[in-house]
Amino acid sequence: MPDSVSLPAQTDFGVQGSDNGFLHTLGQRVRAWRARRGMTRKMLALHSQISERHLAQLESGKGNISVLLLQQIAGALNIPLATLFQDEGPLQAELQVINQVLQRLPESELTELRKRLVHEHGKAEQERRQRIALIGMRGAGKSTLGGKLAKKLGWPFIELDREVERLAGMGLSELFSLYGQAGYRRFERRALEATIESHNRAVIASGGSIVSEAATFDLLLSSCYTVWLKAQPEDYMNRVINQGDMRPMAGNKAAMDDLRQILSGRAALYAKADYTLDTSDHSPEQSVRLLKQIATKK
Repeated sequence: MPDSVSLPAQTDFGVQGSDNGFLHTLGQRVRAWRARRGMTRKMLALHSQISERHLAQLESGKGNISVLLLQQIAGALNIPLATLFQDEGPLQAELQVINQVLQRLPESELTELRKRLVHEHGKAEQERRQRIALIGMRGAGKSTLGGKLAKKLGWPFIELDREVERLAGMGLSELFSLYGQAGYRRFERRALEATIESHNRAVIASGGSIVSEAATFDLLLSSCYTVWLKAQPEDYMNRVINQGDMRPMAGNKAAMDDLRQILSGRAALYAKADYTLDTSDHSPEQSVRLLKQIATKK
């Protein structure tokens, strides 16, 4: 390159004097959120550890700021970084305020609030009741009770793990061997999305660990009426053995301890379901009757 070639003057933010419309909009959003937070530029500079001069350049649309520095600003404003890149109409603004309030609530209150909102908006609840999703540990009775319930209702019965196998073109063991837990989770999400899209009515038996994948579980909660089939650890174990799976018998005490630990770790997630049915307290016939009442409740 010839020595006579000169480069544009730069600051920490990049090229000065940019007339980029995006940068102008970005600056406006930072300024608007600063005002919404009741923060002066000096305060934002202090909390974000970015100089007032650089903030002034950004807010005027003349500062091509790096993503890392923008992340510091978003952190100081207590908003997700993505918020600064989103168009904000009246609805979006309201949702942002609501989101800020919700973030301050403990998880137990969020669960109760979600259930109350769904209950108060009857149409949404009735639409979700057209898909009954059974969640719970292996041995909870999801397949057995789900199949019987679907037959009584005349609805399709969908076992999500079978849909995963169909999409993957292989059994679960091979899927885990080839792609691991992450691969299974991807197929599980796709299977759930496809099931929801193609079935307005269905009884769905989910995998026991679906609650561990936040995005997939949120989709299940928002699209289906979920029922936690709960049971005592001993019942889980005995049902699996009665199904012909003798693996739990190997080191029975250790297996029971593991089962209790898993159940304890997932209990709070399972409790997010719309309804909890303790199958240890009911016969299969009683459980199916209760499930049918839930599905047909107006």
